[in-house]
Amino acid sequence: MRYRIAAVSAATLLTLAGATGIAQAQPTSLYAPSAVVLTVAQGEDEATVIRASTLSCAPTAQGTHPDPQAACAALAATAGTLDALLAAPDLNRACPMHYDPVTVTAQGVWQGSRISWKHTFSNACAMSATLNGNAVFAF
Repeated sequence: MRYRIAAVSAATLLTLAGATGIAQAQPTSLYAPSAVVLTVAQGEDEATVIRASTLSCAPTAQGTHPDPQAACAALAATAGTLDALLAAPDLNRACPMHYDPVTVTAQGVWQGSRISWKHTFSNACAMSATLNGNAVFAF
């Protein structure tokens, strides 16, 4: 009789568990997350952030970035390798030869993978000449 009560109790618990709708893990989107925080900081240590912007690219481009569509397209073209943003400097632009470092960073998730990237330029002019026409850090 004890075994019968235990079996009935177990069956009742399973029924109640099904009826209460135990949460199952479900993806919230068909897209892997792509959201980054972009910064431009004075110096090599990133302590003095001059500008910052957020960018979310999936499923739609949005954030505080002034042109999220163009920035997301530029990031997508790199396939997550942000060093590809560093084109050859614009040779038609003359920059002073003084050292006043500027550091750009990208922290977040790109297509489901964690990214943490930074690059230091010798000065703001060198940064502009190298990132010339690149929408990612144009904020």
